[in-house]
Order: sequence, then C-alpha cells, then structure tokens
Amino acid sequence: MNVMQHAERVFRQHGGMMRTSQALAAGIHARTLYQLRDLGMIERVSRGLYRWGDLPPLADPDLVAVASRVPKGVICLISALVFHDITTQIPHEVHVAVPRGVNVPRIDWPPVRGFRFSGASYNSGIEQHLIDSVPVSIYSAAKTVADCFKFRNTVGTDVAVEALRLALERRHAKPAEIERLSRVCRVERVVAPYLEALL
Repeated sequence: MNVMQHAERVFRQHGGMMRTSQALAAGIHARTLYQLRDLGMIERVSRGLYRWGDLPPLADPDLVAVASRVPKGVICLISALVFHDITTQIPHEVHVAVPRGVNVPRIDWPPVRGFRFSGASYNSGIEQHLIDSVPVSIYSAAKTVADCFKFRNTVGTDVAVEALRLALERRHAKPAEIERLSRVCRVERVVAPYLEALL
C-alpha cells in the first residue's frame, strides 16, 4: 500500500474528515497532506481541518468546522436558533459556548464568536446531532430560548421573544421545559410574563 492509499484509508476510517494533528498522529506525513491537497484529493474545510475530496458536499460546513475545532464547544444562541428553525435571523458568525477557563481557538473560517458559560448553565440542555458524520453539540430549543433571554443585551429581546413564540408554535419545546431551563439560566422572572402571554 502506497502513502496515498494509506492516507485515504485513514481518512475514511475517520469519516472522511481529520484535523492535521489527527492525521499526523495516524501516520500521515505533513508532506503527504500537502500533496493530497495540491492534487485535489482532500479539501481544506478550515485552518488545520481537511476532508476527503470525493465525499458529498457538507450540509452545514460552518457547524462541522466549529465542532471539529472546538471539542468542548456547544453551538448556542443565534446559531442554535437557526439549527432548530426558531428564528428569522441570518447569522453572520457561529455562536459557540465553552466552559469557563476554556478558550475558543482562532479559526480563520467561519467567523466564530465564543461565549463563556459556567456550571449548570453550560452543562444543561446539550443535544448531540450527527451532521455530515461529525458529532455536533447543540443546545436544545428550550435551552437556546432561555439563553437568548439571558443574553438579550447581545442578541436583542425581540430575537428572544420571537424564538420563544416560534418554539411554542412549532412544538420544538414544551412550556415546562422552557420554565425549567429558564430557572437554570436564572432568567425565569424575565421569561415568565412572555411565556404567560403566549400560552
């Protein structure tokens, strides 16, 4: 087996996508990676992240790139609203939550904005979704609504209220679940009047 065949086999064993560090650890030489890239056999998804070239196009390359580069990251706020289809907003960057003490690495593409969450606020409401064979952590619709009220000065109260309305209308979240996660995020008093008005 030549080096190119070995590289292809290793990439396919990893679902077709690997970080440079993973490829090097799996025995693919850096020179081989650059040759594969120059020959069009792999494509650069983001800095330090490569994907085998003959795979179908990514459904959501931005979320996949961020999930691959930020292992402890959880897709949150506007990005999570878009994923759950409970907003009319068009995101200009990927919003990702990380636990306190963890830094979001510099990513050249897509644009990323990190938010530090702590304790139960970080750990509650995390769902795992498989996007293009990559596990992506995303906050649930109910948790995202609560987070939007918590970060209403950043995303806008109108965005939070719209998300609450759409989550209820489209049955992506139950009122009791929104109430519980609003308590976790310490915004139950802010959310309660809007929730009452919409029920």
